[in-house]
Amino acid sequence: MSVTSKDAALPAAQTAGFDGAKAYEFTAMVVGFGPRPPASEALHRTQDYIREQLQGFGCAVEEDDFHASTPVGDLAMKNIVAKWPGEGKGIILLLTHYDTLRMDNFMGAVDGGSSTGLMLEMARLMCAQKKQPNSVWIAFVDGEEALVNWHADNDNTYGSRQMAAKLAASEDLKRIKAVILADLIGPDNPRFKKDSNSTPWLTNLVWGVAARLGYRDIFVSEPDAIDDDHLAFLHRNVPVVDIIELDDYKYWHTPEDTMDKVSARSLSIAGHVIVESVNELQKKFH
Repeated sequence: MSVTSKDAALPAAQTAGFDGAKAYEFTAMVVGFGPRPPASEALHRTQDYIREQLQGFGCAVEEDDFHASTPVGDLAMKNIVAKWPGEGKGIILLLTHYDTLRMDNFMGAVDGGSSTGLMLEMARLMCAQKKQPNSVWIAFVDGEEALVNWHADNDNTYGSRQMAAKLAASEDLKRIKAVILADLIGPDNPRFKKDSNSTPWLTNLVWGVAARLGYRDIFVSEPDAIDDDHLAFLHRNVPVVDIIELDDYKYWHTPEDTMDKVSARSLSIAGHVIVESVNELQKKFH
């Protein structure tokens, strides 16, 4: 693919092995399928691509096919989860959505594409490592975007609500030590604010890692309040944190959210912080 980032990725040797250039390539492939609203042909192609990549990395892959009642009718949706087993029973859950807003010509490069590319690179890295104290699950959830109106009751976050409910029914929810959600992760010069809807100790852990790594100007202390996929888990008393650039991304939910807005450097930095945050959580819950 000829698309290249105007901001070069940081060397993987400097970002704990996370390769921002690969994350950018994964993002470009996903965005190349076109607009990806639930149940669309482009989303089906995206699902196939995610599955094939995860299997190629050696990850165990599980899929949950479900139907959601939406304002535009009953829609088939799919959550895809890569699982890297640990030595104990605990789980660290990484989360992203891979669908796009139901809007003509909306490519969702930053909103949905960049976090999907980041999590594919996270899976490539994690599934090649030796076992750690806790399992790492990386979930690609469907139906985060509204089908008609984000402010309408329950017309959003279909996949995360399905996943949280299914985990609660199986009692696996009790095993989850922390959820790290990535969303709108890839614009240039991001400013990730502290989400007041996230769990304070987990937010402080992630932002502390970012400060230690030299990213204090990107993971800023300014507060914000975000409604996102993490709330389905927060409402079930699971610690959560949302890493998201929303307020300053002027192309959010517009047809201009295209690949030229995605920065490989931003993907490198966000990936670096998430890798090291997972390492800190592994130590905390050893």
